[in-house]
Amino acid sequence: MFSFSSFSRNFALTLQQTIRNYNVMNSLKKDFASKLLNVKAIKLQPNNPFTWASGWKSPFYCDNRKTLSYPALRNYVKLELTHIALEKFPEAEAVAGVATGAIAQGALVADELNLPFVYVRSKPKDHGLENLIEGELKPGAKVVVIEDLISTGGSSLKAVDALRKAGYEVVGMIASYTYGFPVAKDAFEKANVQLETLTDYDHVVAQALETGYIAESDVELLHEWRKDPAHWNA
Repeated sequence: MFSFSSFSRNFALTLQQTIRNYNVMNSLKKDFASKLLNVKAIKLQPNNPFTWASGWKSPFYCDNRKTLSYPALRNYVKLELTHIALEKFPEAEAVAGVATGAIAQGALVADELNLPFVYVRSKPKDHGLENLIEGELKPGAKVVVIEDLISTGGSSLKAVDALRKAGYEVVGMIASYTYGFPVAKDAFEKANVQLETLTDYDHVVAQALETGYIAESDVELLHEWRKDPAHWNA
């Protein structure tokens, strides 16, 4: 028999858990954003933009590989990536890192979880075995992919496609950072890949403003850039 009071109680508990999970993730994103800024892994230069490999001009540059140079921060990243893997993708039977930026982080997570590890190249080697995927997994293995950052999502999803074509099941991806471009969100939805991140553009900008790393006048410029990065400052 349906019990409205029981339904209400279960709904309230579910809502409380959802809010609790959101607060935990929001706190993590804020904390990691602060840590990245502290070690200058993220640089914001609205008035002296960087040029990305794609040719885009950007006031924003993120280099998560710097976290590997600081043992305490390296361990923090390893544990937080591992926590997300356990919570969001408990069915994972293996870990794959996207070359080259996430090879180290992926290996650290795989070691912490005691799972097999492979990494995926951007293109096959032009000699030897001409591997695209380095390492070996059991056929049909369920894989969680580790990435360092997400911009358009193109290179990250190429790695997912390579794993799927090799016969593995990609259960999701965890990245240290995302710029949050709409084009990336659309690409991940189209590819049916769940993406989780340690932090993102919004939390980094908020922390940078709060700590005086950037001025209030810089925020509008940064937001304008993110709306159309391909044509910004062209």
